[in-house]
Amino acid sequence: MKQIGDATTPLEQALERAVVKAERFRDRPLRYAPVYGGISNSNFRVRLEDEPQEYFVKIPGAGTEMFIDRRAAFDASRKAAAAGLGPTVYDDLYDDGIEIHDFIADRRACTNSDLAREDTRLAAIGAYRKMHAIEALTLKKTVFDMIDEHVDQVAELGGWLPPDYTWLDRQYRLARSALEASGLDLTPCFNDPMPGNFMIGTDGSIMLIDYEYASMNDRCYDLGIWFGEMFFTPDQEAELIEAYFGEVRPEIVSRVTVHKALADVKWSLWSFVQQKVSALDFDYFKYGQWKLMRLRSIMNAPDWAMHLSRV
Repeated sequence: MKQIGDATTPLEQALERAVVKAERFRDRPLRYAPVYGGISNSNFRVRLEDEPQEYFVKIPGAGTEMFIDRRAAFDASRKAAAAGLGPTVYDDLYDDGIEIHDFIADRRACTNSDLAREDTRLAAIGAYRKMHAIEALTLKKTVFDMIDEHVDQVAELGGWLPPDYTWLDRQYRLARSALEASGLDLTPCFNDPMPGNFMIGTDGSIMLIDYEYASMNDRCYDLGIWFGEMFFTPDQEAELIEAYFGEVRPEIVSRVTVHKALADVKWSLWSFVQQKVSALDFDYFKYGQWKLMRLRSIMNAPDWAMHLSRV
């Protein structure tokens, strides 16, 4: 781990400039090291030499202000922490949009393999039920708001769109029309189920971290994006729907399936925005292509029209 003054990269310099401003770190000997795995921001583990608690510090990535409301992220982090679902968050650098929260060293980040196990899946769906029951968030942002935002940003930045975008947009409009006709079930949603955002303890319990994309959204979007991210089988999805709702009804399956496709629309467009603005070493174009392939597999399936009709 490095000390203040040892920075050799622009990201480390940004971290050092930030921590010396934070009240809990100012004028105290500390060490820091990068935490790898994020695809939007630069993350660091900070250790004060005179106390056992370590901290996680998130430096916002370039361009992320285009789609992340940092004040809303703080709001969601605080409310999740109050419910025992996330780590304690501190306000030292609130005005700079820099998050500081407890580093939960007694837990580790999940992998897809962890969430392929039934017990971990059920613990995670329990975490979702808890998330959806916390106090209402200040930010209302549905998947429709997210997609429309990214469409405008791609156009403004001169970003790439796939050759079949006209068809894709038509499917998005059909899905939006069907869901809006049936009514949105708004609840506090996590909206960002990368495996590494699920922190598992030795007892098998799950905490959630990283509430940057959290908002009031349709609960079936939260389930659909998670199911897609984990590549759950239809049987596994049915198991989780039953665990969450107490039953498996055709309209719930369809609603989750449609949201699964919409999540890939959102994140493919997000990737083409990031391709233009991010300074991180990550292949956003490849990431977006992968999302496009998966959403086409859902929208081109023979049962797509059926799912739209029964949401």
